[in-house]
Amino acid sequence: MFIFNSSIGKKFIQAVSGAFLILFLLLHSVINFFSVIDSFTGKFGSVAVDDKLFSAGDGLFKLGCDFMSTPVISLMVPVLALGFVVHIAYGCWLTAKNMMARGGVKRYEVSSRAATDSWAARNMFVLGIVILGIIVFHLFHFWAKMQMPELLHIGTYVDDPYLLLTTVFGHWWILLIYIIWFAAIWFHLTHGFWSMFQTVGWDGQTWFKRVKVIGVIVVSLICLMFVAVAVNAFIQANFIG
Repeated sequence: MFIFNSSIGKKFIQAVSGAFLILFLLLHSVINFFSVIDSFTGKFGSVAVDDKLFSAGDGLFKLGCDFMSTPVISLMVPVLALGFVVHIAYGCWLTAKNMMARGGVKRYEVSSRAATDSWAARNMFVLGIVILGIIVFHLFHFWAKMQMPELLHIGTYVDDPYLLLTTVFGHWWILLIYIIWFAAIWFHLTHGFWSMFQTVGWDGQTWFKRVKVIGVIVVSLICLMFVAVAVNAFIQANFIG
């Protein structure tokens, strides 16, 4: 089949699944950043006594978590997450095939010289492994405490997202691991963003430069929001809470 056998088809699958990854992270970072806003409005840690969605006493971050529990979003998030999984699994498969075919550790071949000039481009697989490894760490801290009990009825459901933030990020070494993770995501996505548009044909001299700049801005905002959330939670846990 063309899309699986040709180099263009393979890169197209990575580009589309990579777009799902960026959308997933953008949504995730915005919702999480509400906790930082809550810190400035005095609503950090505000969780209503009842367990209803969108309770009046909830802080903005809690309301955002409730929004993620609505039926439409509950259907959309697994689709985005599936694209995330496909991107990782397919990238690992492509790299393994190249290693066997070429007898060395080389990423799948790209047609553009620019794609091989950056450090991130030469280390996309290594960055992906770092990201994947810490994802397991992240799922244990958050998904296993909130989404999994709600969806699969396994474990104890935690209805206070602020408590999860301060419990996890209250430890400096965990904060450091997450910051390393966010840095790896930044390097991976800044290359992946423009590579995605290049794959679908947006590689003209004028637009290509603009896409690279837009990519750096978008990815930097995503990662800065994640860092702000983690650092803010550390401060709340150790100096304010």
